[in-house]
Order: sequence, then C-alpha cells, then structure tokens
Amino acid sequence: MARNLDPKCRQCRREGEKLFLKAEKCFTDKCSVERRAYAPGQHGQKSGQRLSGYGTQLREKQKIRRIYGILERQFRRIFAAAEGRKGQTGENLLQLLEGRLDTVAYRMGFGGSRAESRQLVRHNGVLVNGKRVNIPSYSVRPGDVVQMTDSARAQLRAKAAIEAAESRGFPEWLEVDAKAGKGVFKAYPQRSELPATINEGLVVELYSR
Repeated sequence: MARNLDPKCRQCRREGEKLFLKAEKCFTDKCSVERRAYAPGQHGQKSGQRLSGYGTQLREKQKIRRIYGILERQFRRIFAAAEGRKGQTGENLLQLLEGRLDTVAYRMGFGGSRAESRQLVRHNGVLVNGKRVNIPSYSVRPGDVVQMTDSARAQLRAKAAIEAAESRGFPEWLEVDAKAGKGVFKAYPQRSELPATINEGLVVELYSR
C-alpha cells in the first residue's frame, strides 16, 4: 500500500504550521516548528518569497492532504464525492475527511496521531457497531458506535493516548466514554467546529480551474 514516507516534522515545517502528525511531541517545546519556523531544505530560510494564486491553492491542498494523511488519488476521489453531495463542496470535503474511520479513531483518542490510529485500524484493533473493520478509509456514519477491542485497549500506548485526549477534551460531534474506549459519531462536524487555519475554498478553486 502506497504511503507518504516523508519525515513528519519536515512536513509541518514545509507548511509553516503544526499539523499534529507526531502525537504528544507536537504539544511540547521539542516540536520542530517551534524550534525552526522556516521551510526545510537549503533555501528554507530565504524570506520574501511570494506564491502565485495557483501556488497558494496547491499549498493548501497539500496541507490538507498531509493533515489527514491521504494520497493524491484518494484526495481526488473524496473531492469528487464532496462535489456530488448537497451543500458547499468545501465543507462537504472536510466532513468526508472527518468521517474516515482513522480520523474518527484519532478524534476519540484511540491513537496519539492519525498515523497511530490508522495503524490501530489496520491491525484489527477497532470495531464499528460491534464488527471488526480494518479499512482506514471506511466511512463512519452518524449514529455509528466506534470502539477499541479489549486487546487494543490494554496496550499502554492506547491508554496514554486516550488519557491525553481526554485531558484536552473531545470534539462536540463525538460522544466518548474514555474508560470504555468507545464512542458515538453523533453527526458530521459543522464548519465552525473545525480548525480556522484550513482554507478549503482554495482547494475548490484549484479543482475548478
């Protein structure tokens, strides 16, 4: 299976902001964006570089792809599905990304990062409505119950991840029982509930060219 093998911290520095790809490290002063707030590479510290309109749109698309950990072909498929739904395409896009099983597991604190949550799903550590699902891109629907298996919940890494998530608080569109390692996907998130640092409109403009 194809996947992005670029170093996680390098991806954050390239986008110039924290993408929270390295679990708890992103919340400490060891975060590379905190230490080196410029793009990686030989010319990363050059200032005054201005992007064209196309370049700005492309960078935003790359940022969203990196946040959710998906490849170009997957992203195009999700965007096409968002276009086919009623409502605003950009908001639909983010809702479909948030409805992926690996992202729902991450939001519920089953993993410290989306990559950890994706691995948990692939290793048969997650149940949806009582049935084992090992496809990270599986679309969770409102009302679905998502939970860790007993063996997955017993792992120290999973315990630490869900405790850290509980201390920060869970999103409003989820109902999570941290002690039981399970939760309900109540509804797709509203745009106001998602990070303001994402500009999905630029992606819509990019694909409308």
